[in-house]
Amino acid sequence: MPRLIMWKDEQMDKLREDMDRLYNRIYREFGIPLVSAALRGIPLVDLSDIDDVLIVRAKIADIDPKDLDISITHDTLRISAKTKGEHMEDRGGYRGTQQRFGLFSRTLKLPCRVEINEVQATYSKGKLSIVMPKCKPERIRKIRVKVV
Repeated sequence: MPRLIMWKDEQMDKLREDMDRLYNRIYREFGIPLVSAALRGIPLVDLSDIDDVLIVRAKIADIDPKDLDISITHDTLRISAKTKGEHMEDRGGYRGTQQRFGLFSRTLKLPCRVEINEVQATYSKGKLSIVMPKCKPERIRKIRVKVV
């Protein structure tokens, strides 16, 4: 089963990259933004519920890992960062440079409680991965009622 999930995640990443290329090509050729400025630069976040862990994956490019802030409570995850990027473009005899600076924040309501002290986060080549072990279910405690 984990092999199937890995294959699905790889295929979804490939589909996302293909869609990003398509939108970027349309934007370059027609010069119209397809998404409002408020939404550009906000990373997509995937939440997977696998056995006894929750896994969050996000593609966050153009950041210094020191600018990445992850906050967690038992049932809420918040990812925020300062973003900065520079893009050089040569087209038709002119060269243009675009610089982008900003902040983003994503807050996710988790589907269950997690063990805060055991959460692990890694960031490599623009990809953030957060592994959160689920809390064990609480035992049901029966209370005997006294009749007086």
